[in-house]
Amino acid sequence: MLVAGKLRVEETEDYEEAEEIKKLYAIIDQYNLHGKIRWLGVRLSKSLSGEIYRVIADGQGIFVQPALFEAFGLTILEAMITGIPTFGTQFGGPLEIIQDGVNGFYINPTNHQETAQKILDFFSKCAHNPNYWYEISTRGIDRVYSTYTWQIHTTRLLMLARTYGFWNYSSKENREDMLRYIEALFYLIYKPRAKALLAEHANR
Repeated sequence: MLVAGKLRVEETEDYEEAEEIKKLYAIIDQYNLHGKIRWLGVRLSKSLSGEIYRVIADGQGIFVQPALFEAFGLTILEAMITGIPTFGTQFGGPLEIIQDGVNGFYINPTNHQETAQKILDFFSKCAHNPNYWYEISTRGIDRVYSTYTWQIHTTRLLMLARTYGFWNYSSKENREDMLRYIEALFYLIYKPRAKALLAEHANR
């Protein structure tokens, strides 16, 4: 199951995206994958995305996230929490989430042979040890629950806020430049984003 971009060249004005669409169709033809894959070229709601993860987990599949760079890795967390053994790019946020070989796997999306071999090795281990898929699945779930829940996130955020508040009270430094920078972030990024989120929820 492939969840990626547009389905047809004429749907995009981006040259690079159009070339990738052509390349994918060529691969489908080359390996006769017609009727063997599902290509979803749409943006799905969170509830439908969750159902896709669960279907893949029920079939003991895997999740592969081959981005050249991932700032954080929300899809990595979504896959892991549903119990899908996850292969995430080694460039960016997934490095902090996945512990390679323990609760998931790093891949280098620029090295196709190495990535393919890692996936083949995983399925080979699963074939020899039927419990291996469940071991990685369980460790992935445990990793998210132990490190990335909203409760943990808010606790850390409040702790940082208290630390900043104490430092702000006790420090006598002139922080005019820093305050200007924070105000710029607030008015240029956070406030418009908050308004957009509010409008989005109001329209539901």
